Amino acid sequence: MKKFFLIVDTETTQTDRVADFGAVVCDKQGNIHHEIGILVGDFYSARDLHPLFHIYGDANDVFSKASLPTRYANYEAMLQNGKRYLASIGAVNRWLAKVNAKYNPVLTAYNLPFDLGKCDNSGIILDGFDKRFCLWAAAQEKWGQTRAYRQFCLDNHFFGNRTKTGHMGYQTKADTMAKFLLGAQLPEEPHTALEDAKDYERPILTALVKNTSPSVYMHAQAYNYRKYALRDAYKARSQNR
Repeated sequence: MKKFFLIVDTETTQTDRVADFGAVVCDKQGNIHHEIGILVGDFYSARDLHPLFHIYGDANDVFSKASLPTRYANYEAMLQNGKRYLASIGAVNRWLAKVNAKYNPVLTAYNLPFDLGKCDNSGIILDGFDKRFCLWAAAQEKWGQTRAYRQFCLDNHFFGNRTKTGHMGYQTKADTMAKFLLGAQLPEEPHTALEDAKDYERPILTALVKNTSPSVYMHAQAYNYRKYALRDAYKARSQNR
């Protein structure tokens, strides 16, 4: 029987609800059989009660408060051109039930625990998908500590910010992992749910399942930031003067 995967991605609100729900059903070769891009009206439309998630930063930072007008304008344009539909939680759950009945897919997401939690907060039901794994955990276990990936991060300066405790690591987020697999020229991840799932997470999944046993990727260990510290991954070269 053909094997299918359901890749889920969410963009959330300041109150930990799902405003933008995206998902694709694909096979092992990455062929898309079904997809959905929904702005969840229960939360997206209640901007005063459930504004889009934001933190510090200026208008150049996608998740800053200053960038909220641009993000909302982008979503409104997507509603106008048909890239998004405004629908209820119930509509999302009906779509998920139909997909589960037709394809019986393996559920995954890049940071599955995050998306599961936000969907649960929002009443989006993913409990029916009993086969599941975290794509982030599997990807970082597959490639994250290889010499090629570390060199790629070094060449392109894909490092996280230094924390208050002094930790600084190299990135394993979906955007960086997709660029490693597809090329550094890949545009920045747009942080819109369907596009992230389809154009960034799907290629990662396809490359992963192509030559990795399910017994490996279905049981990958969760991400541990300590394994990606710069001080442990790179060695300074001495120069003779």
